[in-house]
Amino acid sequence: MDSATKDEMQPSLPPGSSCPGSEWPEQERAEQLARGAALKWASGVFYRPEQLARLGQYRSREVQRTCSLEARIKSVVQSYLDGVKTGVWQLAQAFEAVQGAREALGQAHGLLQGMAETTQTLKPLREQVAQHKQLRVLSQLLPRLWAVPAAVAHTQTLIDGHRLLEAYACLRELEHLQEETWASLEGLELPVFEGLGPLAEALGRAVEAAAGAAGQLAREDPALLVAAVRVAEVDAGYMASLEPAPRDWGQRCLQALQEGLERTHFGTPLLPEPGALAEWLEALRVALPAELAIAEALVAPCCPPHYKVVQLWAHTLHSGLRRFLQQLLEGPGLGAADAFTLLHWALHVYLGPEMMGSLELGPEADVSQLEPLLTLENIEQLEVTFVTQIQVSSWGPGTEKLCHQLWACICRVACLPISSRISALLHPGPLRPFLQANVTQWLQRALDGEVAEWNREQEPGTDSSGFYHSPMPAIVLQILEENIRVTSLVSESLQQRVHGMALSELGIFLRSFSDALIRFSRDHTSGEATAPHYVPYLLATLNHQSALSSSVSGLQPDGAASGALAPVEIALDELQRRICRLVLEALLAELQPLFAALPSRRWLSSPELLDDVCERTARFCQEFRRVRNPAAQLLLAEAERMVVLQYLSALMQGRLVCRGAHERTQVAERLQHDAAQLRELFLGLGLEESVQCAPVLLALRDLLNLSDPMLLGLEVAGLRQKFPDVSEDHISALLDLRGDVSREQRLAALSSLQAGPQPSPSAGRRALFSLVPAPTPALSSCLPSGPCA
Repeated sequence: MDSATKDEMQPSLPPGSSCPGSEWPEQERAEQLARGAALKWASGVFYRPEQLARLGQYRSREVQRTCSLEARIKSVVQSYLDGVKTGVWQLAQAFEAVQGAREALGQAHGLLQGMAETTQTLKPLREQVAQHKQLRVLSQLLPRLWAVPAAVAHTQTLIDGHRLLEAYACLRELEHLQEETWASLEGLELPVFEGLGPLAEALGRAVEAAAGAAGQLAREDPALLVAAVRVAEVDAGYMASLEPAPRDWGQRCLQALQEGLERTHFGTPLLPEPGALAEWLEALRVALPAELAIAEALVAPCCPPHYKVVQLWAHTLHSGLRRFLQQLLEGPGLGAADAFTLLHWALHVYLGPEMMGSLELGPEADVSQLEPLLTLENIEQLEVTFVTQIQVSSWGPGTEKLCHQLWACICRVACLPISSRISALLHPGPLRPFLQANVTQWLQRALDGEVAEWNREQEPGTDSSGFYHSPMPAIVLQILEENIRVTSLVSESLQQRVHGMALSELGIFLRSFSDALIRFSRDHTSGEATAPHYVPYLLATLNHQSALSSSVSGLQPDGAASGALAPVEIALDELQRRICRLVLEALLAELQPLFAALPSRRWLSSPELLDDVCERTARFCQEFRRVRNPAAQLLLAEAERMVVLQYLSALMQGRLVCRGAHERTQVAERLQHDAAQLRELFLGLGLEESVQCAPVLLALRDLLNLSDPMLLGLEVAGLRQKFPDVSEDHISALLDLRGDVSREQRLAALSSLQAGPQPSPSAGRRALFSLVPAPTPALSSCLPSGPCA
């Protein structure tokens, strides 16, 4: 296709017009696509020369198509023009109608302004008409309005006479008249009705007063209570239809019921006096179930079911009691008895079968789901108060006299059998003040009473078995056991607190007991206050320790920690050792002058010296039969060991040196004889042979009786195996006693002491030589590596 053909096919734009693509990019792009499509079509159709002959046909066909399109476009444009013409005509018609309506409204506005001016002239006439209507209504109501003051006075008289239903009926008539008058007079309030407000308030107070005394009225005048409740309920139903309700007598009636009940039982502002709390709680124990029974039997039938009178009574009493107890705890501190009584009452009595848990009360009286009377903080506060009070409370007036009055009774009860003793403690009697006194002072009092008897001219008392006996251990245990036993009735936590306090006080008591023994011994030995029966009273205290030690486990409540008694047991063991030491010191004071003559030439030739020792020991130890086992066996064993230790100490002092074999034989024989004599002595006193220490003398006899000094090393090694605590100083002292050991033989014997096999440990072996002082030997007789070098 040539360029001329292409130019003919392209449409021409009218002169002066711009390209539409400059304003409509989409139109330009569409034209370009159309031109491209046309060129593509033309190139395809006229590609071959033989088809150019048909160009005229194609041109005429396109002209026809163009003409058809132009005709259709003209038809569409013509239809649009016709529609626009019709719309313009309709707008002209509407404009004319609006102009007409505007003129009509202007005319109507003028007419209305004229009518408003005319209406203002009729306003006085309308006021006259309203006044005429009010006067007509007043003329009709005038007889009834004149009777209003008399009706108000009559209603007040009915209220004063407790005729509440009639008073309420009169009040309602007056209020109905007031409403009718108010509606008829279009809201005009008349002064004649000013007394209705105070009258209604007076009737409301009368209803509240009757509801507040519901318990009393249910017994004395149930009709008045029923009338008050009916008035409150009827008025509540009537007032529910009014918006807003000016009064709520139903709610006020319920509130009055609660307030009256609380005022009856908890209305007094004065708290119970110290010591009077138990009586007050006992009165409540009787009064509260009785109040609930009255509510169920008498008050509930007088009230509608939705009041739930029994539940209301129970919850009100519970809440009032809870608030009162909170006030009580916030006030002055309670004493031990009051704290204990309140804990026991609140935790056990209140919800128990005697009170709120009674089977006679219905399920509505159940208060177990409400807040507890005492919070956990209150319980802890009361427990701490109780423990503190019974532990450290001060002496009050007359307490000293009370102590003297109770002391004889305590002593008598302590001597009773266990069953009788428990009975005396459980029942009210002369011991009850004793149980309420504080622990510290009573333990100190018991100790003071015991110490006061130590300087008496009489020997300690004995029981039916002949053992020394005093009521002091039983008193101490009774004091502690009673407090622990009583607190178990309250709660486990209080029992644990008191148990801990009791063990602490017992530990303090044992330390005070030990200190008192030390002062007693010091005063006796120094001569300031010589006790006529010093040793018997020491032995009696050993029986006290045994009694306490055997019974202290009874203080342990169920569930307590297993190691809680450990400090007390340690203190008891220490007390036992101290008593034994004091007794042995007394025995030592008698025997030391006798052992001062051992060993000597006289001792070799005569047994008189040891006979004196045995005689005095036997006489001293005869008192041990007054001591109960196992303390008596322990005391005998310690006494026997002390005698042997004194014997060994005398041998180690170097007072005797054998001059020859004959004297060594005499010493060996004397040792054998003395060992046998001591063995027989303590066997006769009741000490088992297996625990005696006298066999050590036989071992020393073998060492001294050895004829060949060259074999001393073997004997020394054997002695070390039997008695591991023997030292070089002891061996040297024994070799000095032989008198025939040269320096080389001594060194050889001491070397065997170190070179020999170490003795096997024995758990039951008691210290012996380590308690025997030995003189320090000369340096020439010591080993270079020995402790004496």
